[in-house]
This record gives sequence, C-alpha cells and structure tokens, in this order.
Amino acid sequence: MCIQDSEQVNEGMENLDISNTDNNFKNQSLHSEAEFQHTQNENCGKITSSSPSVMRNSFPLESISEDTTIADRKQILLSNFLPVLRSGDWSDIGGRLDMEDTHICIADLAKNFGLNILGEDAISFYGVFDGHGGKGASQFVRDYLPKIIVEDADFPLELEKVVTRSFVETDAAFAKSCSVDSALSSGTTALTAMIFGRSLLVANAGDCRAVVSRRGLAIEMSKDHRPCCVTERTRIESVGGFVDDGYLNGQLGVSRALGNWHIKGLKEVKKGGPLSAEPELKLLTLTKEDEFLIIGSDGIWDVFRSQNAVDFARRRLQEHNNVKRCCKEIVDEAKKRGAIDNLTVVMVCFHSEPPPPVVFQRSRIRKSISAEGLANLRSLLED
Repeated sequence: MCIQDSEQVNEGMENLDISNTDNNFKNQSLHSEAEFQHTQNENCGKITSSSPSVMRNSFPLESISEDTTIADRKQILLSNFLPVLRSGDWSDIGGRLDMEDTHICIADLAKNFGLNILGEDAISFYGVFDGHGGKGASQFVRDYLPKIIVEDADFPLELEKVVTRSFVETDAAFAKSCSVDSALSSGTTALTAMIFGRSLLVANAGDCRAVVSRRGLAIEMSKDHRPCCVTERTRIESVGGFVDDGYLNGQLGVSRALGNWHIKGLKEVKKGGPLSAEPELKLLTLTKEDEFLIIGSDGIWDVFRSQNAVDFARRRLQEHNNVKRCCKEIVDEAKKRGAIDNLTVVMVCFHSEPPPPVVFQRSRIRKSISAEGLANLRSLLED
C-alpha cells in the first residue's frame, strides 16, 4: 500500500495502492512502493453459485463499440487482443505550499473489497483526484468512490450507470461529512478509468485528463470541464448559474467537481446547482494498436498538450520500458517547463513490450514538374 501520510484508511482498503501527501512533504517527490503488473485473463478461481457475494461477469458494454461481424483479417487480429496491464504513478507537490492531489490504483477492484465475480475478467480501477481549497475532498473521494461502486446492486453488469450514480452518491456522502466536520470543506475534480477485458471506461468530472496512445496518436478520453465551454455554460445558465471572466459564479475555475458544498450558490442537496458532480463517460474497446493510458491532474496539462505527452512517454518507454520511471520523468519534465500546480500522473500500459517505432508509409503518388515550371526554377536559381 502506498500512502504518504499517517491517516488511516477505511477498513477493507488494505490492498489499495493509494497516494497523497501531507503539508510537511513540501518539495518532495512522492511515489508508490509497487507497480502493478497483471494480466486480464487472471483466473478468479472456482466459486459456487450459492455464495451471496458472487456476481456473473457478462459485461454487455463491450458490444457497444465494435461490430462483431468483421471480415478483414487485420480487424480480426485486433479484436482478439487481450491487454497485459502494467501501471505506475508519480506525484509531486510542485510549486504549491500544500499537496491536494490524491490518486489510486487497484489491480482487481472487486477482489480488493472481498467480492468474488464469476468470470475471467478482473476489473482494474485507476483514479486521479485534484483537490482545491484543502485535501479533505480528494482524500474522501479517493477512499469512498471505489467502495461505493463495488457495493452498487448493478455492479458489474451496468458499469456506466453504476459509475455515474456512484459519483453523485459520493458527492452527497461528502456533504454529510462536511456537515459534521467543517474542516473537511473543500472540493476536488475526479477522473477514473476502469479496464475490464478489452474495454476501457473513463469517467471525468473536472479538468483532469485521460489520453490513450494509439500507435503514437493521442486519443483524448475526456474533455476539460471549464465554465467557458459552450455546452457547460449553457448547462450552468439553465440552472441559474453564471460565468464571470471564465469562472463559475465568479468563484471556481471548473464547472464539474465533487465537494465545494461550503461555497454558496454552487450546490444544493435536493435542487442541485450549477456545479455538477455528474461525470461524462467515454467507452473504448482496446485493440493491439492501443499502447498506454495517461491520466494526469491539470498541473500536467498546463504544460503538456495531449499529443506532446504521448510523444514524450513513448520515447521514455522505448528507452527503458519502466512505467513508474516514465511517470516520474513526465512530472519532472512538467516542473522543468514551469508547472506551478500539484502534479500527478498515473499510467497504464496495455503491453509487456515497449511501444514500437512508428513507421510512416511513403506516398505512392508520383510527383513531377512541368517543363515550364522547370525552366522558371532554373531561371530563379541562375539569378
């Protein structure tokens, strides 16, 4: 388990790989003690159907993204791909006085909470939580959200509904905690990624970002929730909020987040409000061409474009193929580029081998120049 402060985590969380930092860790780099490496075809063992904790793992979501009647041989090979997962993480306080980022990596979500699922596919869970106004919200969401997902009656058969519902329920639970202990009052953005079989489900509320490398091309799995975004601004104004100089109600730089119950006018328990805790979801069916996933807090994306981060990570993995080291190098590079925020990176590779070099095919189009053009070129060169 990887925890950088002395707080106790809720019972049943012993097998988590989670990370956050206390205030007296200024200017220190944080890292977890271990890097998960596991395959998605792990056998869960024999389980009797009479056990109350057994649930059938049928995962209908996988059929959403891909046509099952594929004639092309290349597509058949791609569809038979089964990812081998390797994950790593790194955090740094950056230029801030306090570390408010937290993150989590769980190799087998159900097993971690004592739930046996009948089937071959484990569900891996990864998350980055970028706190603001304190670390109470980011710590609470990190600890509470994965647990509430597993405890949902529809888990794991309807993951999209479960994840969306769990974000909102976690937000409501944090409101109750803040009513008991006002010192917890704060907020956090949240981005989670769940991998089961060949499916990748990303849920985002805020401005953390997830990017997949597909043969070196950056595929954004989330969009930043900023108040100035047209769709977000429309939603905000429809519920009585407003955007002032790019800030939600003139106070907050993100339009979706958990927490912030202490800020008047952003949320109400029964009526909702302009600040939404409901995540946007994106589902991707992984193929052999998909190389890795990068999840980063907004401090990373302040100085990295998505494609730039993919290019940087590919080069590092090609050099040493160490996921954790690659995460550290991304964080270090962000600091060199002048990042001033807390910095957190979680990476998940889908292969045991490093990314291959990208080979660009030469164009087959013949290029020629007319006699008149050639004469003009010669004339220019002679002059």
